[in-house]
Amino acid sequence: MSIDSNNEERSGFGRWVLRFLILGFVVGGTVAGVYYLPDTLLSKEVVENLTYKVMRGPIKISVTEQGTLESSDNTEIKCKVRGRNTVTWVIESGAIVKAGDELVRLDTKKIEENLSLQKTNVHEATATLEETKTDTAQAQIAIDSFEEGRYTKGLKSREAEVQRAQINLDASKDKYEQYRQLFKRGRVSELELDGSAFTVTQAELQLKVAQTRLDVYKRYTRAMDLEQLKGRLSAHKSKLSADQAGLQMDMARRSRAETELGNCVIKAPKDGLVIYPTAAAWKDTPDIGEGVSVSNDQILLIMPDLEEMQIEIGIHEAIVDRVKMGLEASVKLPDRELKAKVSEVATIAQPLGPWSGNVVKYDTIISLPSEEGLKPGMSAEVEVVLAEYEDVLYVPVSAILETEEGHFCWIEQSTGQPKRQRVILGESNDVYVIVEQGVKEGEDVILNPLEFMEQTELASADQYRGLGDTSEYTDSDSVVQEPVTDE
Repeated sequence: MSIDSNNEERSGFGRWVLRFLILGFVVGGTVAGVYYLPDTLLSKEVVENLTYKVMRGPIKISVTEQGTLESSDNTEIKCKVRGRNTVTWVIESGAIVKAGDELVRLDTKKIEENLSLQKTNVHEATATLEETKTDTAQAQIAIDSFEEGRYTKGLKSREAEVQRAQINLDASKDKYEQYRQLFKRGRVSELELDGSAFTVTQAELQLKVAQTRLDVYKRYTRAMDLEQLKGRLSAHKSKLSADQAGLQMDMARRSRAETELGNCVIKAPKDGLVIYPTAAAWKDTPDIGEGVSVSNDQILLIMPDLEEMQIEIGIHEAIVDRVKMGLEASVKLPDRELKAKVSEVATIAQPLGPWSGNVVKYDTIISLPSEEGLKPGMSAEVEVVLAEYEDVLYVPVSAILETEEGHFCWIEQSTGQPKRQRVILGESNDVYVIVEQGVKEGEDVILNPLEFMEQTELASADQYRGLGDTSEYTDSDSVVQEPVTDE
């Protein structure tokens, strides 16, 4: 077999593969586009002849995403017990409750033990404080008694010693004067006179000692004893303050334990619906349930305000700049369809994770009107209108082929030979594309253009991608361009 024959067989096989892929894409695109076709087009020979008649009319460009309802104003029910605790009972999600109804019960064993310990500590601290109060009062009494009793008694005793020494000195001097007169008369000897003089000297020394003791007692002993008593009083007062602070601390611990024991039973703060918080995507177990360990300040339940409902969706980074606050949105719920508006667009993208598929999206909030029957968790399909055109030409994207030379379509002619036509495109998506130049209203474009390409054209084609500006979207991210009917 020749090389040319091999190339021809491979080319033929490749052509059949491309035909199969294009046929699948066209059929899928056609089925997906049935919803968007006006009723007047449903009877066209699109599927039978694989052609589409170019038409002019209004087109709505939108982006469709899936989401769930949530409240924009939630009352969060949090755990107020310190550390970690175990849930022993929790109300079912979706229950309607009244204010004061029990919602959650936590394990109380450890808290009850702690409360018993704190009560004991309070009793012991109270007894210690009373003892310190008694000691402080006694220290104060000791100072008062020193000023009024012991010091005065000691002072009078020393003053009496001085007086006695003074009397003794005066008597000694009188006796010495008598001996001196008698000595002059020769009635006493010189030795007796010297003995009387020595007695005077001894009395003078005793007087000085008594006076010194009095001065020392007045100046130093009193101050030293008083400072010692004041120091003891100050020590008792400091201990009194410490014992009072210790008692207050123990009472605060007891009060906190009592509060935490009360917080082990969580009650509804108002009437309304109770739901469980949404667990993170990476978690395998719920955040709340019987036997689940919870921590302080953790959100256990949510009571949403059903009058303020919204939907949070993710908008692909390629089109987030086109989504603005105030844009209209259509929300399809299982039982109804609502008109809503975009109320918020995040400026920072969602964090990427193993559950995100490396698709960068921005959180966008859709505010819903107040209606009966809206509940958190309801699934919703949100269509955000990006732009609307009143009178433009449009064709299915399956009719367009992108090559290195540009965009082309094939127009069916009366001769039976399709005509290749370069086109200039406007906005588009995986269903429809606006044609600004290249085709006319009423012309039939081929939906499987690869079928009519020559071998050279097929070899030079870059790749069949539909429209390059939308090839990066996934199915869930696709921008939907919907023809608007006159109904």
